[in-house]
Amino acid sequence: MLEVKDLVKTFGNYTAVDHVSFQIPDGKIMGLIGQNGAGKTTTFRLILDFLTQDQGEVLWNGHHLGEKDYDIIGYLPEERGLYPKVTIQDQLVYFAELRGKSKKEIEPKIDFWMGKFQVKGKKTDKVKSLSKGNQQKVQLIATLIHEPKLIILDEPFSGLDPVNAELLKDGIIELKEKGSCVIFSSHNMDNVEKICDHLIMLRNGKMVLDGKVHEIRESFGRTKVFLESDLTQQDVAEIEGVKNVTLHEDQTLEVTLEDPEAGKEIFTRATQFGYIPMFNQQPPTLEEIFKMKAGEMDA
Repeated sequence: MLEVKDLVKTFGNYTAVDHVSFQIPDGKIMGLIGQNGAGKTTTFRLILDFLTQDQGEVLWNGHHLGEKDYDIIGYLPEERGLYPKVTIQDQLVYFAELRGKSKKEIEPKIDFWMGKFQVKGKKTDKVKSLSKGNQQKVQLIATLIHEPKLIILDEPFSGLDPVNAELLKDGIIELKEKGSCVIFSSHNMDNVEKICDHLIMLRNGKMVLDGKVHEIRESFGRTKVFLESDLTQQDVAEIEGVKNVTLHEDQTLEVTLEDPEAGKEIFTRATQFGYIPMFNQQPPTLEEIFKMKAGEMDA
């Protein structure tokens, strides 16, 4: 289990990480979200001991995470970097050897991982001959091939098309199921919502969201209604507590509420006309919550 306790990091008068604490048990995935400059990458660098914190501690299974633990860590930095003139195979073996694995252990796994992430090329190809997307896959393989127990991924979905993003999600979930502890940052709220067990949002270095994704969404109230009925867009817009109404091509109304209680009035009016094909009241999406919290001012 990874434990981060009361981390603080300042650069001069600027506080980049401001009393951040969380736990990630084995076999769980945590998403770290926030706008650019919120403190996500600095938090990762503090966990990895690339930076020295001003306050707080980082523990792995109860002891201070340090150099002796590096072999069990897989880290994908935001700034990607591979050796362009080195073959895929030699590159993967080199990075795995840095983490205590032998060439004999890693070479048999290369074909499996290249197939898993659908890398287009041969393992004897030099990295510079690959497309940008395939180079990114090789870097991901280098991060995961030694089956680390602690996986830290900084914007892993950046630059991946939907198909390859899905492959990565499957790979992350598979390692989770094997007991790895995973933390990743992303600006794609859909990916965060689909695979995270826990979520933290940073704003100006401070934690402004902390919890399970579904619990965070529910805490904001059920402020979204999807409706199919005889009510018109204008009928619904005139109901007190309704903020916005969008009419979709399939004639479904998407209603944003200022007050979740307005949903009851919408339902009452809609059912006056008899049967309604759909009424679904939901909490805001994670992306909507992100925008709300990002737009708030610190006290």
